[in-house]
Amino acid sequence: MRSLNLHLKVLITLLVTLGVLITAYQIFILGIPVTEDETDDLWNIDAKVEFQANPREPVKLQMFVPPLNQDYVSLNESFISNNYGVSVNRVDGNRRVTWSARRASGKQTIYYRLVLTKRYSGEQVPVKGPIFRDSLPVEGPEKIAAEALLAPIRQHSADVETFISETIKRVNNTNDDNVKLLLGGDPSSAKKAAVTELLLSIAHVPMERVHTIRLMAEVAQSPELWLRSFNGQKWLYFNPETGEQGLPADRLVWWTGDGELINLEGGKQAQVTFSLNNSEMNAIRLAKLTDENTDATFLEYSLYGLPLQTQQTFMIMVMIPIGVLVILILRNLGGLQTLGTFTPVLIALAFRETQLGFGIFLFTVITALGLSLRSYLEHLKLQMLPRLSVVLTFVVVLIATISLFSHKLGLERGLSVALFPMVILTMTIERLSITWEERGGSHAFKVAIGTLFAASIAHLLMNVPELVYFVFTFPAILLILVGFMLAMGRYRGYRLTELFRFKAFLKD
Repeated sequence: MRSLNLHLKVLITLLVTLGVLITAYQIFILGIPVTEDETDDLWNIDAKVEFQANPREPVKLQMFVPPLNQDYVSLNESFISNNYGVSVNRVDGNRRVTWSARRASGKQTIYYRLVLTKRYSGEQVPVKGPIFRDSLPVEGPEKIAAEALLAPIRQHSADVETFISETIKRVNNTNDDNVKLLLGGDPSSAKKAAVTELLLSIAHVPMERVHTIRLMAEVAQSPELWLRSFNGQKWLYFNPETGEQGLPADRLVWWTGDGELINLEGGKQAQVTFSLNNSEMNAIRLAKLTDENTDATFLEYSLYGLPLQTQQTFMIMVMIPIGVLVILILRNLGGLQTLGTFTPVLIALAFRETQLGFGIFLFTVITALGLSLRSYLEHLKLQMLPRLSVVLTFVVVLIATISLFSHKLGLERGLSVALFPMVILTMTIERLSITWEERGGSHAFKVAIGTLFAASIAHLLMNVPELVYFVFTFPAILLILVGFMLAMGRYRGYRLTELFRFKAFLKD
């Protein structure tokens, strides 16, 4: 007996732990939303390119577009132009789109549109980058100035990260004579980045320029320059103005390297304007979209991977254990008397179509008339199987009659009575009649009321939208329910109704 108790405890612990771990993994690791109402941001980015085409010349416009890495997921990408050919190629780790036309004249306008989200990106893949670089050529006074700047930088740094930060801070100190010499009177961000790259190259520290767009709606902006270096494990991003390390979460990498954003042949006065706006989308629908557009397959092996019609069926099926749990609690803890465990649950499922109030009315009418017929058949001394057959046929005829009259009277709700499980109604009538004969009419009435009450509670709980979504999205929660049911199987204490029933005895 002791080993049996230990076995049961281990089984319950295993089921509950497994259910909790799987559910926690879905919520915290995969990021699946807990509620159906949860929404995520969608970013719509438009890059508008305007230029003046040279008459009677071919036009070729090249522009860098986001690399669509693991940090963001593209839901839609459009290249909008009039009579231009479009191709996308990869160049030095970047994506570059090329628009081309044999002839164009006058002012030209081309759009690049991208819809993306940061949620539900796939698993991060290992990144690679250079960890060593050769020194850039530098001679004369510039070399002396660079060495003079590097000496204190080496003293005040401990690793690659602090070395780069210190270098950027030194370069931005425009009061330093050595910095003035290297800048050559050009204090622009691009020139400071070039000086920073020179100093880092002398120390054989690789550095790469990164051009980003800030994800902020309705704000005019242009690509923002950042610097990055690979430390052997990951890319380290630095603000070239302050030396601050870490790329903000609202930055989207557009392209890397020294190249210009656009390159135009056969035209002039090219200008790019960025406009951004954001919207919201239901989180689980967004998860489905990203699952289709990436290699992330965290929904592929969930119930959302089933066909839609099958999903609707399983949304009902996964709630049956919830209804069974309600009946279990009402019977084992509350002491409520019902016609078995599954009969109230099946009646609760029928209430989905008839709705609760009308369903109770129909159930009461059909059961009462069926009991009357069952009482009449008892006088004919029939065997059980023929008697059940007659009652079942009567139930079918009664359901058909109610449906017909409901249709004629314009009561469309009455048509849903056909969804009542006829066999369950027949067995309910049979069992109630037997209970009536064995234990009296009052007990049969009490059992019928208990069955309807349990079915009503189960129906209300099984149709809570938030609960349906949660159980369907995180079906591992059913393992926790099984653990609770196993624990309830060993409950030997008083039931709630017994506390009232034996109240006087307990006082003594």
